[in-house]
Amino acid sequence: QVQLVESGGGLVQAGGSLRLSCAVSGRTFTRDLMGWFRQAPGKEREFVAAIGWNTDYADSVKGRFTISRDNAKNTVYLEMNSLKPEDTAVYYCAGGSKGPNYRSSTNYASWGRGTQVTVSS
Repeated sequence: QVQLVESGGGLVQAGGSLRLSCAVSGRTFTRDLMGWFRQAPGKEREFVAAIGWNTDYADSVKGRFTISRDNAKNTVYLEMNSLKPEDTAVYYCAGGSKGPNYRSSTNYASWGRGTQVTVSS
């Protein structure tokens, strides 16, 4: 059974940094398309970043966030710098891509439970 487990969230002041990790077990997802999404209270889940042969980012995080992977560890990372209060959300790791539409949450079959990121002003 495939499992995705996020870690690394927490409380940080605006301008600070966090690194999220997504450990994958059950199959070697890290060679596949992987994504990070986030969901703030009262809002829909939104695309943050994806990594396959290349990387892509939402405009709101471009230049501040970096997605990467360590295939030997079956782990995907999201390095977040210059954090803003509007980055506050639960961050989810996604895998099991069904197709090329990597910016859509419906494109992924497997999800972690999420990790809370809170940025204070």
